[in-house]
Amino acid sequence: MSFAPDMTEILARARADLRMGVPIVVQNKDDAVLVLAAETLDTQRLANLHALGGQPVVVISARRAETLKARAYDGDLARVLLPSDARLDWVLGIADPADDLKTPMKGPLVSERDGSADLHRLALKVAKSARLLPAAVVLPLPDSDTFAETYCLTTLQAEATSELLVNTSPLHPVVNARLPIEVSEAGRLHIFRPEDGGEEHYAVEIGTPSREKPVLSRLHSACFTGDLMGSLKCDCGPQLRGALAQMGAEGAGVLLYLNQEGRGIGLANKMRAYSLQDQGFDTVEANHRLGFEDDERDFRIGAEILKRMGFSSVRLLTNNPGKIAMMEHNGVQVTERVPLKVGENPHNTNYLKTKADKSGHLL
Repeated sequence: MSFAPDMTEILARARADLRMGVPIVVQNKDDAVLVLAAETLDTQRLANLHALGGQPVVVISARRAETLKARAYDGDLARVLLPSDARLDWVLGIADPADDLKTPMKGPLVSERDGSADLHRLALKVAKSARLLPAAVVLPLPDSDTFAETYCLTTLQAEATSELLVNTSPLHPVVNARLPIEVSEAGRLHIFRPEDGGEEHYAVEIGTPSREKPVLSRLHSACFTGDLMGSLKCDCGPQLRGALAQMGAEGAGVLLYLNQEGRGIGLANKMRAYSLQDQGFDTVEANHRLGFEDDERDFRIGAEILKRMGFSSVRLLTNNPGKIAMMEHNGVQVTERVPLKVGENPHNTNYLKTKADKSGHLL
């Protein structure tokens, strides 16, 4: 008998620790490192890190490194040496592009090129999965077990953690209940909860769609600003309401509402991207300056929910060919792409153009 957490639960703890500014330890059979999220680092912990000795690095993605003109010797990331006299504002300046245009010269930045970057790569992925800026301060540890025990730090085993981060966390239905809505009194809301402690995802079922034929469906990523606040910077709100209206008109459909705000980077990082857009960068450029890819969403979640609900084929309401490819790849047949072209206004014209030009949307 054991009440000890398994690796999925330990990873959830590690994410929470990083969000609060608490360090974690990441180790494999040969090496171990101390990891602090750059975004939540404070002055005292930075001083404590310097006091440990050794050579810490600030790990950033290749996207962020490109902006900073730092050498990404490891391909997908750069290990920037942390100077012994570096203050907190220096670390935050490397991690956060908010003031890049005011202070473009961050360097000279020297990147580490020797040794393995496997643990550094994993540290970056864990920080990103915690919806933090993809930047971490990493220091090699000679005796990780003693160190972690002394300071009560969460320890991640590299191999098991890597597997968890690559795969979509299994989803389990929690509850469903009747939910009359404006477009249809025959609405039902299904809640699905991932095993990894992440945000729940929802399915809005309109009517009683047959499981034997393609269901009108939409994969919709949560957009607080558009869906709830009526933001004019995107077309998300009109797409949400348009999809529901069409399902209501047909009398059946399933709208999957996935909690992947800001193309999977979270609301805080999305607002950082908005600030960069105000400086003249488009959506994709803003994501890259933050250190993210164009789109960080995991649409496998949507396919999993549909299959759990008994659907194997869909008529997909989308302008994004990538969603169609993902559905097909994950065992859900797309028999028809149903266009959803709504919501253009003077504030989002460039946003929509970027979606078409750089992300392949059919607009």
